[in-house]
Amino acid sequence: MDRNKRFNPYVSVDAEEEIVISGIAGRFPNSDNIKEFEENIFNKMDLGSNNHHRWTEYNYEMPPRIGKMNNIQKFDAEFFDIPASEVHVLDPGIRMLLEHTYEAIIDAGVNPAELQGSNTSVVTAISVSDTYLDLIYEKPHIAGLPILGCNKAMIANRISYWLGVTGPSYNIDTACSSSHFAMVEAYRMIRSGICEAAIVASVNLCIHPFITRQFFHLGVLSVDGYCRPYDEEGAGYMRSDTAVVVYLQKAKDARRIYATFVYGKTNCDGFKEEGITFPSFDKQKMLLEEFYEECGISPIKLSYMEAHATGTLAGDPVELQAIDEALYAKRDIPLLLGSVKSNIGHSESVSGHCQIAKVLIAMETGIIAPTIHFKRPRKDMTAIIEGRVKIVTEPTEWKGGYIGINSFGFGGANCHILLKSNPTIKVNNGTDDNLPRLVAISGRTEEAVKIILDDVSIHYIIYFTNNRNHGC
Repeated sequence: MDRNKRFNPYVSVDAEEEIVISGIAGRFPNSDNIKEFEENIFNKMDLGSNNHHRWTEYNYEMPPRIGKMNNIQKFDAEFFDIPASEVHVLDPGIRMLLEHTYEAIIDAGVNPAELQGSNTSVVTAISVSDTYLDLIYEKPHIAGLPILGCNKAMIANRISYWLGVTGPSYNIDTACSSSHFAMVEAYRMIRSGICEAAIVASVNLCIHPFITRQFFHLGVLSVDGYCRPYDEEGAGYMRSDTAVVVYLQKAKDARRIYATFVYGKTNCDGFKEEGITFPSFDKQKMLLEEFYEECGISPIKLSYMEAHATGTLAGDPVELQAIDEALYAKRDIPLLLGSVKSNIGHSESVSGHCQIAKVLIAMETGIIAPTIHFKRPRKDMTAIIEGRVKIVTEPTEWKGGYIGINSFGFGGANCHILLKSNPTIKVNNGTDDNLPRLVAISGRTEEAVKIILDDVSIHYIIYFTNNRNHGC
């Protein structure tokens, strides 16, 4: 089709009408929250686990490592008004999404009670459900109705039910690009007036060995369980748990703005001679070219790109070539590139949200976290070898501006989104004194209270250290 005649879905709007990320919360392998995740990726940690105890470590048909979240069995059912008779057949994934939905809304400066009756949409991004397989097919003798507690079609509805929100509520499944497709869908709904805000939630759990075995026989998992994007020793990824929730609003309604969601676009590979799971260079390149043409942002303005980059033999070279040919011709400096999968492996349907979390950390701290396990590029990585693309291997100053993020489903569902940082300087409007403050906390256990007290103490020390020379 003639590009001059192609429909352009991007519409420029006033700043107050822009869609923004105002809240985020999540849990990652060996990282109980965004702050721990930030510390771990800045410290170049590989967050995989050898002793995960989900199944025997001596199954020679599977890699020994997965990325494991902590405490997936713990849940305060009473807080979320879920009866004991129901909670024992409730997917651990929905338990975590309820918790992190609450946190993400609070993170946006909003009381969840304010949302009751509002036209807020809930879009979940969940693909393969290990729990559904385990409870419905292998443990049908368990009392209750796991068809209600483990049905991924109802997870978004359950969040809507608990919050009392009435906007569209459904799940999107495009495999590894699910969370990005869900973000784009939420963006479109807010832009078009279908809803006033959106909760986008995604979770992945590696509970059942059969799913991991299937991926291993597909040839996408590394034998040793390490994820090495772009490296000559890279030959697949490590599967991982993750749960992330993002809260989207219009800028005029937001009390906090992490980043502006400038634009999002999707496409599909369609037929490929190599087979359905093989990535398409042509369609990935087309997606990037059309994306930046439609939104009117020159690729020269990209300060960094967070790649899909799973470390697979087929995927990484195709994505890198598409980025190189679609974007570098319009740049005169190397493009900084990285992949959070080197730290946490591939969380599949949640992977796009993990990329967003890393990008928001860069925007908040001014530092891009490094890609680990990269020593020497593979021979087919000519864009890296010839210097047009530079892999970020050390904590690197971020100059501000735009960051692009790629996400691809292994069936050919491709997505790219563009985020812009919030340049507003944060101002502490509290009183300019060092009088003690009363902090009220509560917890169900002594351990919970201690964790909160320790966190408050750390924040006080950081604040006092940063402000002791400023008359505070």
